Amino acid sequence: MTNPDWRVFYTRYSLPRPQTADPLIDMLWDLDEWLEEHKVLEGTPYLISPDGRYDIELNQYLTQLAAAPEGTQRAHASDLKLWLSFLWRSRGRKDWRNATAEDRAAYKQWRTADPSGPHVDWQTWDREVATVNSFYNWAIHPSRKYAAENPILQRESRARDSHGRRRGGTTPAEASHTGSRNKIVWLTPEMYRAWRDIGLRGYTPLGLRDRSFRGRFGTRNATYSDLMIRTGLRLCEQTSLSLFEIPRPVPGKANLRSWLPWTIAKHGSARWMYFPASSLKAVWDYIEEERAEAIEDARDDGVYERIRNPLIITDRSDPKVIVGGKKLTVDQLDHAERRRLLIDTPDGLEPAALWLNERGLPSGRSCWQEVFKAANRRCTGHGQQLRCHPHALRHSFAVITLEQLWRGHLEDMAAMNPGQRMTHQMVFGDPLNWVRIRLGHQSVVTTMRYLHALEELEMETRLALIPDAWEPAGIDSSELNKLASEAKSA
Repeated sequence: MTNPDWRVFYTRYSLPRPQTADPLIDMLWDLDEWLEEHKVLEGTPYLISPDGRYDIELNQYLTQLAAAPEGTQRAHASDLKLWLSFLWRSRGRKDWRNATAEDRAAYKQWRTADPSGPHVDWQTWDREVATVNSFYNWAIHPSRKYAAENPILQRESRARDSHGRRRGGTTPAEASHTGSRNKIVWLTPEMYRAWRDIGLRGYTPLGLRDRSFRGRFGTRNATYSDLMIRTGLRLCEQTSLSLFEIPRPVPGKANLRSWLPWTIAKHGSARWMYFPASSLKAVWDYIEEERAEAIEDARDDGVYERIRNPLIITDRSDPKVIVGGKKLTVDQLDHAERRRLLIDTPDGLEPAALWLNERGLPSGRSCWQEVFKAANRRCTGHGQQLRCHPHALRHSFAVITLEQLWRGHLEDMAAMNPGQRMTHQMVFGDPLNWVRIRLGHQSVVTTMRYLHALEELEMETRLALIPDAWEPAGIDSSELNKLASEAKSA
């Protein structure tokens, strides 16, 4: 029976040749050469139809996204899979080239309102609309004309440039325009510690060891999340860190910095990372204990000898490898290349990747997403309304750091005259811009959304003080109730 859904796969080089006596397969089988000829990079997502077809025109769109961040490529493939699967299951196996506005309306009904549908939130719906709209705008381009029309209804864009002039063009009319663009999920330090200790480290809400906890990698997982909330790194960035980006602790220094290469920074936003000394110590404890144990087990099992096309660093003091006949430094290697990067040590091969899974191999993004989901389930099991995802830790870093910087910034400037304030601003800069750089945002406008979270934080603090101001001094609530009853009877 055919699977009614489209499926997402990821390109792999150096696949073994099929064991077959068919001379046609022997003649045609040179997959790596075909991939290189069509400029398909390793790890590129592609879609296979429910009847096993590879649609060349459809997958050409995913191939041309190769320069986009890995997460963007995966999101586009996932969103397109949902749309194509709907056309197959619910619209009579309709080809995407012939999809109409009526098909899209039915899809919206199912995704957002149908009682048997998934009931996605508007933020998710808006992203899906943007993805499918981008695909069809590409497909109907005069140079391609793969589709007859874009099924996404359009309206004139109201976006303006920096001078207030309308940019022109169109935008999807089916976007909800109600998605919470400024809603930021973040945790206070106290909330984070409770989530981490219960969800990742296996403690009870009372701070005792949970005897039912079976997690083997609690220390590694807690160290990973601690580093994320203290640096603001994205999931894809932190997961691809190598040992060569981790500085050694220096006595007396509260923070040590290291360079995040553009090859693994989203949108190429290379920047300095600042590691707090406490987090850095925990990372090195993990490297020298839990990570070292995983490597030893992997060596015993011969795991590293089975890696296809490994990139091996022979001199740890000069970390370079040969790729395509060129000598490259670790800074020049992308996410996929780093996953097959090994270091030749006196004890044998070991991965250069910082974060390893239970098999001693570099962990992937999906591994960490599952870690967070499992932690959320444990918190729920203990009756705690605590939930967290990797990006929430990035939000938490931004909000907490910005609040601390603003507070110190204003306190410093309060006692200064105008001239001193100007000098202070020139030397120390704007806290908002400093956080922008740490997060790797291209525009400060993106970072400004965290100011909304600070405003909410300030408002919550003020609201907590309101009851004291409403009640007259010296009168408790029982006396107020008595006065209210007397007034009512009068």
